[in-house]
Amino acid sequence: MDTVHFVLMGVCGCGKTTAALTLQQHFQCPYAEGDDFHTQANRDKMGAGIALTDQDRYPWLRNLRDWMTAQAQAGEPYSIVTCSALKRHYRDILREAGGRVVFVHLSPPYEVNLERMRARKGHYMKAGMLDSQMAVLEELGEDEAGVRIGSAGGAEEVQAEITAWVKAQGFEPIARPNQHRPAR
Repeated sequence: MDTVHFVLMGVCGCGKTTAALTLQQHFQCPYAEGDDFHTQANRDKMGAGIALTDQDRYPWLRNLRDWMTAQAQAGEPYSIVTCSALKRHYRDILREAGGRVVFVHLSPPYEVNLERMRARKGHYMKAGMLDSQMAVLEELGEDEAGVRIGSAGGAEEVQAEITAWVKAQGFEPIARPNQHRPAR
């Protein structure tokens, strides 16, 4: 079985990390928080309200891709990654990873997303950056494996939709005796 990499994607504040942690617990698999792969220079730019350029993002995306490939080479059946993956050519870089890459695009209504961002404390991505992210967001193409979850509900409702989709696709946890993988 090829490794299946679930990439939880979408604009900042859409719920990627919350959903990823629940999926990671479900599959008991490695998890990479995409924000951890940003350079400090990128974090400083975003914290100052400056949108990243494609040139800023390419090393970050390649690092995530390489992490995913390492999971496949280690024989992991699944991995979970959070990454905005807003543009098609960003997702193309991630799809170069060894294994199968599947996108879960979290897309709550704009107002819900904005309120979540405003409620966050201490995060380098400020609410004012939402519009710039929405402006560059490219929806998944028909040839990109994945699903769009547009729920305005809370974390439990979103997770129920993701879980239903995952099961409908035939993705099931692999029993691994006495092995628990903590979140990264």
